[in-house]
Amino acid sequence: MRTTLSIDDAIIHQVMTFTGENNPVNAIRHALQDYLAQQRKIKLLALRGQVQIEDNWAALRQLDQLNTAPCPEKS
Repeated sequence: MRTTLSIDDAIIHQVMTFTGENNPVNAIRHALQDYLAQQRKIKLLALRGQVQIEDNWAALRQLDQLNTAPCPEKS
């Protein structure tokens, strides 16, 4: 999507410096991707203590090993 933005030059230069990008378009894209990743992490961390997770990894691992064990050949 093409968008025209009016952003202060000093801010663009800071974003380019922090992201390491040479192009303002790539710098803004990079900054927005980082921002979105940060927001996803914040939302995920907000779920801490609200989701019940069953601690049954050992039983699942054992079941997986039984299902992937080679079958004995019949004679």
